[in-house]
Amino acid sequence: MTPAAPPDLPSPYDRWFPGSPLDGTYGYDRDALLAVVPAAEPDGFAELWRSWYARAREVPSDVVVEAAGGARRPTHDVSVVTYTADGGLRLRAWVAVPVDGRPRVGVVHSHGYGGRDAPTFERVPHDAAVIFPVARGLGALNAGVGAPDTSSRHVLHGIEAVETYAVGRSAVDLWHAGTALLDLLARRDATLGNLPLYFVGTSFGGGIGALAVPWDDRFVGATLEVPTFGQHDLRLTMPCTGSGEAVRHHVADHPEAREVLAFHDASVAATHLRVPTRVECAAWDTHVPPPGQFAVANGVGRAAGADLELAIHAAGHAEYPGQSREQAAAFAATRAHIARTLPT
Repeated sequence: MTPAAPPDLPSPYDRWFPGSPLDGTYGYDRDALLAVVPAAEPDGFAELWRSWYARAREVPSDVVVEAAGGARRPTHDVSVVTYTADGGLRLRAWVAVPVDGRPRVGVVHSHGYGGRDAPTFERVPHDAAVIFPVARGLGALNAGVGAPDTSSRHVLHGIEAVETYAVGRSAVDLWHAGTALLDLLARRDATLGNLPLYFVGTSFGGGIGALAVPWDDRFVGATLEVPTFGQHDLRLTMPCTGSGEAVRHHVADHPEAREVLAFHDASVAATHLRVPTRVECAAWDTHVPPPGQFAVANGVGRAAGADLELAIHAAGHAEYPGQSREQAAAFAATRAHIARTLPT
């Protein structure tokens, strides 16, 4: 069989990504991306997520600081903690508290589908306490705990039912991470147990953040970077190099899974956000197709009180000219966004 010829790529991507197997724009220009609508909301969507949140708030975190694993950064003391998450799983995370002074905000900082090897502080203000949860099943801290450790298997784990799907369970786990952080801070000072929370998540983390934040009134704002799990109606028609490809093939063989995905659509959840939300979308991305990312952003734009702050990056999930400059600006923008969302 003759290999398929690489697609004709629009400029400048023809120079940046020669030989790419896919056109990461998927034929969408800026206007088309800004016109992508969120997926239709299934009956009972909001009620289901609110019930999951109510159930999660009843679970004690039983957070424990491990004796080993601590480290000190210039601005934060870092420890490894274990806490109770959805279904009684004991998950591990990094927690960092300011070296000097009292924290003004707690940040729940998620990650992409590759997991997390260490905390990253580029988006974290000096006066923030932060928990870096690692999703169930993923490395480095929770490999094999509650879900498979590869993205192509993780994204299909439990997809047989709405209640068991790993994407939803990972979103629910974010609420437990927030509780663990506040419980830990309250041990130092009871008033810190009421600290406002802010969410940061990229790719996988951005998608599960969009699913989780709308129902938790402890969050005062969020940054969602190249969020996934948005607009499955489009995602299922678009080949990609990310976890969505495993989902696309699975649904082709198991169309009944489409109903499960409908209750885990980040673009639908985004329409329920009620806090200022910064969304960073990529114009080119073969890993998470941009129409799905923009469906999340456009869902935020439809949400009452969400106050969308949209940034458009040249590309996502790839190295490209000017990337370091765009990233530095994005990091600073998140820190500024956090400051603006805090109560005076």
